[in-house]
Amino acid sequence: MVFTNEIGIDLGTANVLVYLKGKGVVIDEPSVVAINTDTDEIIAVGEEAKQMIGRTPGNIIAIKPLKDGVISNYSITERMLKYFIRKACGGKKFSKSKIVISVPSGITEVEKRAIVEAATQAGGKAVYLIEEPIAAAIGAGIDITKPDGVMVVDIGGGTTDVAVIALGGIVASKLLKTAGDDFDEAIIRYIRKEYNLSIGERTAEEIKLAIGCACRREEPEVKECSGRDLVTGLPNRIKITSDEMLEALEESLQIICGAIHEVLEQTPPELSADIGITGIVINGGGALLHDIDKRIENHTGIRVTIAEDPKSCVAIGTGKALSATHILGRNSVNKK
Repeated sequence: MVFTNEIGIDLGTANVLVYLKGKGVVIDEPSVVAINTDTDEIIAVGEEAKQMIGRTPGNIIAIKPLKDGVISNYSITERMLKYFIRKACGGKKFSKSKIVISVPSGITEVEKRAIVEAATQAGGKAVYLIEEPIAAAIGAGIDITKPDGVMVVDIGGGTTDVAVIALGGIVASKLLKTAGDDFDEAIIRYIRKEYNLSIGERTAEEIKLAIGCACRREEPEVKECSGRDLVTGLPNRIKITSDEMLEALEESLQIICGAIHEVLEQTPPELSADIGITGIVINGGGALLHDIDKRIENHTGIRVTIAEDPKSCVAIGTGKALSATHILGRNSVNKK
């Protein structure tokens, strides 16, 4: 079959990245849709919709249709996919599209079929799924067909996927619901507890990107942030430090490091020896947290590398997998 378009999609809880064959990653936008509840009309999708979170009137709601890496609102996900596919194709007809979508390694067959169905309804003629750690490894330039063991840690928005890969498949893995969004929530809770200040998701994310860290910095960073004082009910501003952010994120970081340790314990000795030589590769938006590679390295004693362009790594992998029929055949849930 000749396809009009060949598309790879990283359908993330926080962001959707779309790879168009021959062009690379053409879309990187938040997984958010703004809906008018009176008319069921889509007001905005992606970055524009994200700007509306916490700022909309009563009849408009900003929805995140994916939770923990899976669909929580089917109809909105379908419409969001249709919007992004059409945008990636420049508004052209996409009735004969071949689509590869990355999914977390631990989701159920029912959840996989929901994603396939949504993509099919959105215009996919042939829809394939590929597990995120495999897509991440391919995107990082790793030859996953070799018998050597490779460990990939994909820290996304809603999930962290830890996996050992060999001979094109996953040997051992663990899926966590502790990831980038959990980092934001931990920052919100910390500032509420320590300063009686209520801040929103966007402010927490800005703090995380500016001074968030996984290890204590030699020179502490300081950032000013604003929110609503829980005592007076009035706007207030405070200054917080990177040391405080480390304290806020400590529990989440321990969970991720613990999962990596657990997967290493499940790994066969020969592959474990390979990982001791090749190291651990981390990717996803969470890999951008300052010194997270150093934190994992200190915990495991194994060299840790951050993939080049970690945020786009999975999307690039889905794009490269478009031509890898042997990999798609192993991971496919539905083919048309």
